[in-house]
Amino acid sequence: MTEQVPTADLLIVGGGINGAAIARDAAGRGLSVLLCERDDIASHTSSASTKLIHGGLRYLEQFEFALVGKALAERKRLLRMAPHIIWPLRFVLPHQPHLRPAWMIRIGLFLYDRLGGRRGRGLPGSRSVNLRKHIAGRPLQDDFVRGFVYSDAWVQDARLCVLNAMDASERGATVLTRTACVSATRGEHDWQVQLRGADGAPRTVRARALVNATGPWAARFLDEVAHVPHNHTLRLIKGSHIVVPKLFDHDHAYIFQQPDRRIVFAIPYEHDYTLIGTTDVDYREDPSSPRIDQAETQYLCEAASRYFKRPIRPDDVVWTYSGVRPLLDDDSDQASEITRDYLLTLDPQGAPLLNVFGGKLTTSRKLAEEACDTLSPLFGAPRPAWTGGAPLPGGDLPDANFEAFHEDFSLRRPWLPDALALRLCRNYGSRALRIVESCSHLEELGERFGSDLYAAEVDYLIDFEWARTAEDILWRRSKLGLRIDAQGQRRLQEYVAMRLGARMARFKRWRSFAFARHSREGGNPVPFVRERLKSLDSRLRGNDGLKEPR
Repeated sequence: MTEQVPTADLLIVGGGINGAAIARDAAGRGLSVLLCERDDIASHTSSASTKLIHGGLRYLEQFEFALVGKALAERKRLLRMAPHIIWPLRFVLPHQPHLRPAWMIRIGLFLYDRLGGRRGRGLPGSRSVNLRKHIAGRPLQDDFVRGFVYSDAWVQDARLCVLNAMDASERGATVLTRTACVSATRGEHDWQVQLRGADGAPRTVRARALVNATGPWAARFLDEVAHVPHNHTLRLIKGSHIVVPKLFDHDHAYIFQQPDRRIVFAIPYEHDYTLIGTTDVDYREDPSSPRIDQAETQYLCEAASRYFKRPIRPDDVVWTYSGVRPLLDDDSDQASEITRDYLLTLDPQGAPLLNVFGGKLTTSRKLAEEACDTLSPLFGAPRPAWTGGAPLPGGDLPDANFEAFHEDFSLRRPWLPDALALRLCRNYGSRALRIVESCSHLEELGERFGSDLYAAEVDYLIDFEWARTAEDILWRRSKLGLRIDAQGQRRLQEYVAMRLGARMARFKRWRSFAFARHSREGGNPVPFVRERLKSLDSRLRGNDGLKEPR
């Protein structure tokens, strides 16, 4: 009997930030990697964050010094790895003496600056400000006189996940979206895994090791899919955000202390809006479709209204989103006090199983590095950790200087509207050149679906970023859903479906041609076709060297 050869060294289940980051690191170390995600990349928790790269100032109150230090070290790295989607953001903390005394805040900010490695980090340090003179004081109620300002960073969260998956793919990993892992059977040397694609067709793969990066489903995956006994308990916490028309005209964000000792952020969002969040609510329902409830909306409106001159009401809300955070259950009474650190556990009883519990956007690269440091010796992989200084796709800007890149990009394309040029640079960095490189007039970008979304960008997202629906494009690859009306969204979905259909038909013609040609020549077409399918990386790209048969 012929021994079955594993499909991959590593099968990663879950296309959130942890799964994508592990896939990237492992592929770069020379491991063969297969990543499967039952929905879109970053379709759940990883696209429902407050969109910050930060150490977590409030975690200092919980004495989480190691976590804060680790996160701040990662903040510095990520600012250089992806300067297009991550950028510095100054936060203003209006002082309320009855909630936290000034000395406590000053000590916290002093520690925050020092744990972050203030020297050479490129971020201004914290300081005290007079809110009656500082620009950030103008939208605030008049009784706020003193405040504190400190630095953190903003991130386009879903794009961070996509870029990790792209880099993994470009380094040889196979990324399968809309592909569920329905069963995993453990053997002595490998895992036999049943996958199911969007069309319902089953596919069996084998892997030498399995990574459970399913986020809120991590415990359920062990119980219902892998059937592996464990003693891990996750506490699922729903965090909700509201988006309202912009409440201020400057570029600072706010961090507001609340009477329940929680904090709520108010952050400039997509130029014309303000993002307010988040809540922390214990959650016991399906993590796939969390929704903000009336009480959460009211809480966030009241939290912001305690500070702004202009009251915020539920009727002001133009959009909401919610996510479920899988936190390690440490028996804390308050959801906001549960640790945001992560836990990696390796189960070597048979074929290896690595479980990922908890984590956050900021520490995802470090989590992936530690995961691969654990797994690599099992495969004899000689390559060391490498991601600390390697830019993500589009982040290879000279000196990580986004402003200089944006200026040069715009000057070379005076036909591009300023707002569109900025958005393309922010979303794609140097990869924006691929969208506009063959164009010299705005009309050459193709059909316009509303706002500043054109067919050339949609084509890029389909070809390179696994976009398969209008929702993928409007709410994860961008936030243009805030600006494109229902008619434009319907037309976009029609276009995406048409283009995917055309590419599938083209692929089928190529496959038929390949089989026919190799059969005529007396060769076996199966290995050739299988190799080409692998090179297509299951995405059916339109620019992989796949040519129409003659």
